[in-house]
Amino acid sequence: MPVPDERQAGAALWSMAQLALPMAVRVAATLRIADHLAAGHRTAAELAPLTRCDPDALERLMRYLAARGVLVAEGDGGYGLTALGEALRDDHPAAVRGWLDIEGAGRGELAFVHLLHSVRTGEPAFPLLFGRSFWDDVNDDEERSGSFHDLLGGQVPERARALVSTGYDWGALGHVVDVGGGNGAALAELLTAYPSLRGTVFDRPDTAETARKALAAAGVADRADVVTGDFFESVPAGAGGYLVFRVLHNWPDHMALRILRACAAAAGATGSVFVAENVGPDGASPMRGMDLRMLTLTAGKSRGVAEIGELAARVGLAVRAVHPARQLSVVQLSAAR
Repeated sequence: MPVPDERQAGAALWSMAQLALPMAVRVAATLRIADHLAAGHRTAAELAPLTRCDPDALERLMRYLAARGVLVAEGDGGYGLTALGEALRDDHPAAVRGWLDIEGAGRGELAFVHLLHSVRTGEPAFPLLFGRSFWDDVNDDEERSGSFHDLLGGQVPERARALVSTGYDWGALGHVVDVGGGNGAALAELLTAYPSLRGTVFDRPDTAETARKALAAAGVADRADVVTGDFFESVPAGAGGYLVFRVLHNWPDHMALRILRACAAAAGATGSVFVAENVGPDGASPMRGMDLRMLTLTAGKSRGVAEIGELAARVGLAVRAVHPARQLSVVQLSAAR
């Protein structure tokens, strides 16, 4: 195997490791620089009062972003957006600006500066930086909570449609409880596709009204209800199926076990638990970037089918089938016999 040129290797590593560019992009997203430029405000002097920034410091940021291909310096002191920079607009189809906003949903990424702590201890880095857990930080700030749930909610419909694509007959379950169902979008997709199915969204009280509105907007409110509670303690019993849709990766093993134990108790001997997660096409390859991110934020973990099965076995559940669902896999569990 050829040995790379030492200088090239060093430059490549520095390019991977330096923090200036990712932070400059995130600051630009937070300040909505792309939106301001698109609105016709072209210079740092014009943008400074709009962004509450120092004009000279803002000019230096924009000059750096122009050198990196995000902006273009237009020669008269003004700046424009490159094709890359256009993606920082809030209304861009890529919908990435909100995730980069370090005063909103993107705040959690800052915890990566303490990744060493997480690797050494197995504990999340987020509390080390912000003094409280990621979930407390999101839920205790109305604006940040709104940002986070809006961005997550925007991803749900496409991923929920993948559940329908499995070919599994969800209607045969009769009644499905979406455990941690958030804004109700996943359940709405299932109920729309299966007119005989009934459903329940089970989540925190602060998401209940949003879920009710989503179910009503989808025209399925007559077959759905919303129940609030704590999925670490118990979930509504007696349904044919319990959907745990992209929830387990948020939690370390001991907390994931509590969720599965509550679902197993509710499902009893006849119900099934469906764990839907991004596990890779072979069912064994978790999303590596997301895995590290969850470690840093919450000590959560991206798990493959085998790891999900191991956790399930500890609460008396066994893997009965795995249903591919595009980028997801749905692991069907039921009481071990």
